[in-house]
Amino acid sequence: MKIIETVNLTKRFGEFVANDNINFSVEEGEIHAIVGENGAGKSTLMNCLFGLLKADEGDIYIKGKKTSIASPKDAIKLGIGMVHQHFKLVPSLSIAENVVLGQEFVNGIKVNYKKAVEEVKKVSNSYGLKIDPKEKVQDVSVGVQQRIEILKMLYRDVDILILDEPTAVLTPQEVDGFLNDLIELKNKGKTIIIITHKLNEVKKCSDSVTVIRRGKIIDSVKTKDVDEKILAKMMVGRDVLLKVQKGESNPGDIIYQAKDICTYNKRNIKVLDNVSFHVRSGEILGIAGVEGNGQSEIIKVMSGLLKTTKGVLEFMNKDITNSKPCEIKDMGIGIIPEDRYKHGLCKSMTIYENMICGYHKRKPISNKGFINIKEVKKNTEELINKFDIRIGSKSEGVGKLSGGNAQKVVIAREVSMRPKVLIASQPTRGVDIGSIEFIHKQLINYRDEGNAVVLISSELSEIISLSDRIVVMYKGKIIGEISCTEASNEKLGCLMAGIKEDEKVKA
Repeated sequence: MKIIETVNLTKRFGEFVANDNINFSVEEGEIHAIVGENGAGKSTLMNCLFGLLKADEGDIYIKGKKTSIASPKDAIKLGIGMVHQHFKLVPSLSIAENVVLGQEFVNGIKVNYKKAVEEVKKVSNSYGLKIDPKEKVQDVSVGVQQRIEILKMLYRDVDILILDEPTAVLTPQEVDGFLNDLIELKNKGKTIIIITHKLNEVKKCSDSVTVIRRGKIIDSVKTKDVDEKILAKMMVGRDVLLKVQKGESNPGDIIYQAKDICTYNKRNIKVLDNVSFHVRSGEILGIAGVEGNGQSEIIKVMSGLLKTTKGVLEFMNKDITNSKPCEIKDMGIGIIPEDRYKHGLCKSMTIYENMICGYHKRKPISNKGFINIKEVKKNTEELINKFDIRIGSKSEGVGKLSGGNAQKVVIAREVSMRPKVLIASQPTRGVDIGSIEFIHKQLINYRDEGNAVVLISSELSEIISLSDRIVVMYKGKIIGEISCTEASNEKLGCLMAGIKEDEKVKA
């Protein structure tokens, strides 16, 4: 039985057609994957099903009945829940308060916070999404915030669960457990629609898959009948290299190094404990680790967003410890942040404006305090074409872009400013397979031009394939270092779990 079906569904944004006569259906009790490039129209289609957008043309059927979904409230009443790629959380509230928001436990007129904590903990434990219900959202990592979004829908026990890039910020260990949870949900009668760029996840958990390209359905097939190469070609319209191709590195002098860096978080817990590493010109240094072991904090320290309490940061033999973010950029250090919207973009500003953020005082963008609008537009047009950024209008806010296209705006801006060191944190998070291939090439080319790259990624395959050397973080410390020739999932996985090679032998 078809539990969801769209007939000739069309959605436009001005002259841009995001969904073009979409005829799409999902069988009850299956996991149905939706894949496609950034800006292909996947999230737009799901937003129409969840009532966040209203289609301009076409019909929606739920369990065979023609339905009008005017709001998320209507969708939830129909048993449809959606976990969004971009977080919709209240930072000042606790995790428990965010999960039960709108469905609080009350005694008379008083909210029963203790009961909320108990119920949220019960749900989180049952799905293996470990969190502390009492922590405030503003104090937790990006990965934990994604888990909260997933928990919000699981808590409401919806029949149809739409997941928009749900594993984008989960660690490899968490992903396997999460996909198993989806299969268990399916076995209990739930219907799941999952939007993902990770084709291995499509193969692992889905029963069928629909490919969307430039707003149109290319095909819907049984997952068992296709492999990753076929899916990639359907998505992009050409053959895609699924493995990174790179030559030998040619490292030069040390260009950036950290010496015995220590710092504490807001709760006075030591999150970086004597962290030391270096990167040379002409190499990519990978930093691996299970999320929450200090990677986010080391990026914030390197970006000037978090102060060190001990230790030294050096760039080209100059002490830059605790420099301001603007000073760090001016020195020649580019930053692709972990959270593109929190630290990399301003949603309400246009693409033109975001393309010069942090660099607006530089020539030829600026001259004697005045922005050269002509130069800004010329620069933006070139970068949009070079990085294949799919947009509706250049004058619209960046918040209107898909997640992957927004990420490409950040990468285009930082790479185009030609820094000596590029700090790339989760550079391909939420990015489609074709764009991942492109971004990987950009990082390798940047290395080959004699620059240094510090790569932080939760994707082990990305760390292994791109890095020339890899250091692993565990509980705020560097626990080990591996060369690219020695790296493997097993070796890195042991270090990420806190097991050193000599301890493994003893065990």
